[in-house]
Amino acid sequence: MAEKINVTLKVWRQAQGEKTGRFETYQAADIDTDASFLEMLDIVNEGLTLSGIEPIAFEHDCREGICGCCGAVVNGKTHGSHERTTLCQLHMRKFKNNDQIVIEPFRAKPFTIIKDLIVDRSGLDAIIREGGYVEVKTGNAPEASTTPIQKELAEAAMDAAECIGCGACVAACPNGAAMLFVSAKVSQYALLPQGHPERTRRALDMVNKMDELGFGSCSNEYECAVACPKGIDVKNIARLNREFIKASLMS
Repeated sequence: MAEKINVTLKVWRQAQGEKTGRFETYQAADIDTDASFLEMLDIVNEGLTLSGIEPIAFEHDCREGICGCCGAVVNGKTHGSHERTTLCQLHMRKFKNNDQIVIEPFRAKPFTIIKDLIVDRSGLDAIIREGGYVEVKTGNAPEASTTPIQKELAEAAMDAAECIGCGACVAACPNGAAMLFVSAKVSQYALLPQGHPERTRRALDMVNKMDELGFGSCSNEYECAVACPKGIDVKNIARLNREFIKASLMS
C-alpha cells in the first residue's frame, strides 16, 4: 500500500488580465506518494471547488511527457528539475511529509502569464512557423533506402527531434534565451538531406523571429540543458551558430 503524505503548497495566483499576482497557501492532505504532481493538483482543485474557491489553473494534455504542455517552476526549478522529467512525470514520492512546495509559472520576458500557472508560449510556435518544417514536394513517399543517411547523422537528428517545445530551457536561462529550442529544430533538419533545400532560409528566419519576439541571447550558462526534460545537447547551439553564420554569408 502506497504511503500518504501531507504537503503545504504556496501557489502563484494571477487572474487573467491582472498585471500582478500573489502567492496563496493551500494544504494538500493524504496525498498518495504514487500520484503524479498534476494528479496532486487535481486533488487540491477538487477540494477548492467544493469550498467555492476558484481552482488553480495549470496547463496539461497528454500527461505522458510527450506534448510539452505542462510546465511550472517547483521550488525554484523548472519541472522540478529531476533529470529527464516533465512536470507530469514528477511524482509525489520525490517529496517528504510536511514539505512546503512553492509553485509558480515559467518566468521569461516572452512568456506572459495568462492565468495562475499558465503562460503564453505561442512565441515558440511562431518561431516554428518561420521555418521549422520541410515543404519540399516529393510526390509519393520514396523507398526508405533511396536516400542513404549515415547512422550517426540519423541518430543525432532524432535526438534533436525529441524536443517537445515545453519552454523549460527559456525559463531556466538567465537571459530568457530560446537557443536550445531553436537549435534543436534547426538541427533535426540540417543533419538530414531532406532539410537541405531550405537550410539557409530556415536558420536566418528562425533566429530573426526569435530576436524579434524578445527572446534573449545565449551566454553559455548551460542552464537550458540541465532543465531540458528530453536531454537536448548544447552541441546543437554550436550547430545553430554555424548554420546562421553560413546563411548570413550566403544571403
